[in-house]
Amino acid sequence: MATDLSRSVHVTPKSKFVRHTKVPTVIFETSSELAKYVASVVADLVRSKNEAGVPTILGLPTGSTPLGVYRELIRLHNEEQLDFSNVITFNLDEYWPMDPDSIHSYHKFMHENFFDHVNVKPENIHIPRGDIAAEEVDSFCEEYERSIEKVGGLDLQLLGIGRSGHIGFNEPGSARNSLTRLVNLDPVTRRDAASGFFGEDNVPHHAITMGVGSILSAKKIIIMALGEHKASVVKRAAEAEVTDEVSASFLQTHTNSLFAVDSAAAAELTAVKTPWIVGNIEWTPQLEKKAVIWLTKEVGKPLLKLETEDFLHNHLHQLIHKHGSVGQIRQRVFDELLEGICTKPAGVDPKRVIVFSPHPDDDVISMGGTLITLADQGHDVYIAYMTSGNIAVFDHDALRHIDFVLEFHKLFHPDDEATLSHLQNLKQDIDSKKAGDLDTPEMLGIKGLIRKTEATAGAEVAGVPEERLRFLNLPFYQTGQVSKKPIGEEDIAIVADLLREVNPHQIYVAGDLSDPHGTHRVCAEAVINAVDVVAEEGIAPEFWMYRGAWEEYEPHEIERAIPLSPEVVLRKREAIFKHESQKDSAFYPGSDKREFWVRAEDRTRNTATVYNDLGLPEYFAIEAFKHYHGEL
Repeated sequence: MATDLSRSVHVTPKSKFVRHTKVPTVIFETSSELAKYVASVVADLVRSKNEAGVPTILGLPTGSTPLGVYRELIRLHNEEQLDFSNVITFNLDEYWPMDPDSIHSYHKFMHENFFDHVNVKPENIHIPRGDIAAEEVDSFCEEYERSIEKVGGLDLQLLGIGRSGHIGFNEPGSARNSLTRLVNLDPVTRRDAASGFFGEDNVPHHAITMGVGSILSAKKIIIMALGEHKASVVKRAAEAEVTDEVSASFLQTHTNSLFAVDSAAAAELTAVKTPWIVGNIEWTPQLEKKAVIWLTKEVGKPLLKLETEDFLHNHLHQLIHKHGSVGQIRQRVFDELLEGICTKPAGVDPKRVIVFSPHPDDDVISMGGTLITLADQGHDVYIAYMTSGNIAVFDHDALRHIDFVLEFHKLFHPDDEATLSHLQNLKQDIDSKKAGDLDTPEMLGIKGLIRKTEATAGAEVAGVPEERLRFLNLPFYQTGQVSKKPIGEEDIAIVADLLREVNPHQIYVAGDLSDPHGTHRVCAEAVINAVDVVAEEGIAPEFWMYRGAWEEYEPHEIERAIPLSPEVVLRKREAIFKHESQKDSAFYPGSDKREFWVRAEDRTRNTATVYNDLGLPEYFAIEAFKHYHGEL
């Protein structure tokens, strides 16, 4: 049965069907391509059922992964008259306890992101209730199962996958035959949900979820995964043995399931990471580079010491057959890496450079050493802070700044009673705020100002004066919540206007796909679209991408390596320290608990170690970049 799904994917121009996984797997170049495909499967099913005069029964997930699917389904409803009036839906899960009107409720999520925009009948919508009493939970769960059975079971179940391998909230240890029930949430799951709850302490400890058995009873299943942080669990679910420690692995036992992943989430699959192990492949220069660098690690030798036996004993005999000489292969890879080492990132003559920073600290965290180098070498460096980052400031930090302003006014303007009273009211607002409450627009303004002044101080340490800073405040970000709007024309226009103003020779953009709530990806899309717009006007800057605080490019992906001296690394650290609201404990640290400056230094030193192990020149630290080639 799975071949039905895989065959329909295989004809998609921007997808690749992987034949060496235990769950049929399709890799899409981008998240948007994946979303369009999954939405098309749903749409085709709904149309065929409508024509037959029978209802479509859908199992639906929440979270950031399916948002693109829901947006595409809404578009199909509005523009192509996709009719949902005969669709019945069952959602996977809900936190417990949880008020359905809470901003954290999956009930609210589904209505805001899907149901309110299509014509699904209210009586056909089923979402587990998080507001029922403890003594009623078991009977509710039993009735939820009966409701699915009454309509003949699920025709199609859509899923995401958590870092612990969970589907729904079926955490490690969930049995294959488990049904809808109340569960305890795994610490990893709660940690990953922390950004949506304004801190891990506010995340519920329980949830009601459909069971593994409930999910596997669906006629078809599509499980989706986006981003590098899902790569390892995708591999475990799709390639390793079936185990209740990874509930997604039970999909291997389903007769009609499919993994739909973007290229980042597919990175650890054997057919992607080491395709030469699984059979004959079409060798490209990039793949050869990847294979040879992999081989150096396997055999523990630098590049120029690799021998024929190393290739023959590690599945790389095809390369020898293709080139006829091991010496030619290793020398080409060595020379390419050596040529990518660059101590003058913008050349000798003064250039205009824009560094696009999604949040007000990504510039110094991710490429602070290169930023310092560019400024020190006399280039006109501009930094464009694309969002305010205001939701990532703790209340106690805002309170500290308000206290300062209050004491300042008491000292210099003691008669300004209106201002003093207003500041006291702001303090009371924070004191009376409950966990999870949204900030007022005024408080968001204060928190945005905190991030702005920190960014200005950090840029100054890096050598970029305040007059070359641009705070774009892109509209997509300005929701006051973790969830954001999709990229819009206004966002693109703002970036395009900056490109026209500066007419840069070079731009640097975050190409990071592991940002916990996707802001980096959206900001990159805004720049990419804006570059396309101004290209028609003759503005065509050199386009480089860097990674954020979560992942680094693999050695074979690096096209420019900027060496950093100990002195530059120390200045970079000082610039990061200026972001006091993100110091010690950031609001959204992701899955890595290390401070940002520690992550940054560990990463750049590790890259330098990798280059040294390859037999390349030894440096204290290296920042890595990749040319934009038409995809993130």
